[in-house]
Amino acid sequence: MTGDKLTRAWYALHTKSRFENVVHEGLAKKTLDVFLPKITVKSRRRDRHKMIRVPLFPGYVFVRTDLNPCEHIEILKTTGAVKLIGSAHGPVSIADATIASLRIMVSTDGEVVTGSRFQKGDRVMVISGPFAGVVGIFSSYRGDGRVIVNIEALGQFAAVNVNAEDVEKLPEILS
Repeated sequence: MTGDKLTRAWYALHTKSRFENVVHEGLAKKTLDVFLPKITVKSRRRDRHKMIRVPLFPGYVFVRTDLNPCEHIEILKTTGAVKLIGSAHGPVSIADATIASLRIMVSTDGEVVTGSRFQKGDRVMVISGPFAGVVGIFSSYRGDGRVIVNIEALGQFAAVNVNAEDVEKLPEILS
């Protein structure tokens, strides 16, 4: 937004956990320009080996708006919507070129790898594989989809090298 003139731009809308599709459909029904980039990944369930479509950025959808008060309220009233991402000065727009690049990336069959899931020091749990149930602290990425998790016992650390897909970050409440 510049001055008194409202200009349409893309914004990231934070959603409730696993509500991306609900928010996308709700905004589309309100005839708003909305984009939910999805990628195809292998299901992590043990009983199935199929490919599923999941959001590229879990917890976010992109919406194009000029932020006029009525439209802004309609966006936030959508079931599952939390808030537009921004700073203390209000929502921060995303460049059209960035959205165009995302559209191209998700329209291909190529593998899309997202940024780091874990930061050094994050409390994590191994959810599958030989170390399932182990709770530790994320140490580093090893490459080839492997991570190092440190486990503290008796005042000392032991490190295990596990598949990144087998590790999940623990919510702050459990950390």
